[in-house]
Parts: sequence; C-alpha cells; structure tokens
Amino acid sequence: MGIRSWFGLDRPEAPEPVRPGPPTTEALLEALGAIEAQAREGHVPGVVLSRLLRVTRIVRQTLPRLANLGIGSSQGYSVMATVTDYLPVAIGNYLRLPRDWADTRPIAAGKSSVMLLVDQLDLLGTTMDKVYDAVNRADAEAIIVHGAFLEEKFGQASAGGVLGLGPDPGVVAPPPTPASPTSPASPGSAGAPAPSVNPLAPPE
Repeated sequence: MGIRSWFGLDRPEAPEPVRPGPPTTEALLEALGAIEAQAREGHVPGVVLSRLLRVTRIVRQTLPRLANLGIGSSQGYSVMATVTDYLPVAIGNYLRLPRDWADTRPIAAGKSSVMLLVDQLDLLGTTMDKVYDAVNRADAEAIIVHGAFLEEKFGQASAGGVLGLGPDPGVVAPPPTPASPTSPASPGSAGAPAPSVNPLAPPE
C-alpha cells in the first residue's frame, strides 16, 4: 500500500451525475392525463374542471408544434412547466384542503381557495393561448412570404385566388390579316357605284 492510498489519493473520481433531458412529448401527454384524472377523482367543482380542461386542451394542441419555437425558448419552458409544475401544484394544493373550507372561507383579498384556483387557471389558459399563437406564427408568416412570391412571379396581387395567367407580355402578337378586297360590281348591277367622270376630259 503506497502513501497515496493512505490519503485516499488513489480513489477513482466519481462520475458526474447524468442530468435528465427535457421531458418528451409522450411524457407530457401522460402528465396531462394524470392531472385531469386527479381533478375528476377529487370531484373538483365544474368551474375548476372546465378551466383545467381548457388549459390541457391548448397544451395538447401546442405540443406537436413546440419545435417551431426553437430550442430553449421561454415559451417552450412555460409549456413544460405548466404541465409538470404549475397545474399539478395548483390542483394538488386545492385537493388537500377540506372541500367546505376551501370553497367558502376567504383567505386572500376576500377570495376563497376555489376562487383563487379559478384565477390561476384563467391566467394559465391565457398564457397558453399566447404560446399557441407563437408556435403557429412561423407557418403563418410562410403564407405571407409565399403570397409575396406569387405577386412578384405573376405580376399582380392575389384577388380571390386568381393568378396572372394572361398572355406573356414579352411575346409580340402577329399583325391582323387584312380583309380580302371586294370584287368590283358591274356598272349595271343594283347598288353599284357610278363610274367616276373627269370633268376636263372631252366628251366621247
């Protein structure tokens, strides 16, 4: 045994702890289902359940398009935190209270626990609406860019879906074909013009 062993210098370095990555879409969907089940099993009031379902519905619509926000965006973090933290804490805090006390006893600004929970869910619903708008904005801007391309390509703005598909202004149209001259009519025919007479010519 060497001197390094006496002082513990030969001990292998402990590996760095593995940091878990962000939750997957499947994990977030499972968490949403668990929150809804918890609320239903706890028989939360209708005003609470309707607002909770509004939030979870918007989150479900947002999750498949969350990549549009980019990696590490604040909106993406808000969605994940809503599912894994904000909603479970809000519902859990309410369900731990006696129902009659939570629904009737004012605790802050004259509001009961259930009224405060409704306010919190309304705030989360409004926030998730804004995030959902943000995740769709990229595709909406692509529509604007494509419309500008069509206007430049065909030379006119879109009008009810009609594209500028008329004749190419660079192609010169051929001149119109002249009409065939009409055969001269005989002097005796009806409607024939009288022969012109030169007033300076001697009479025949």
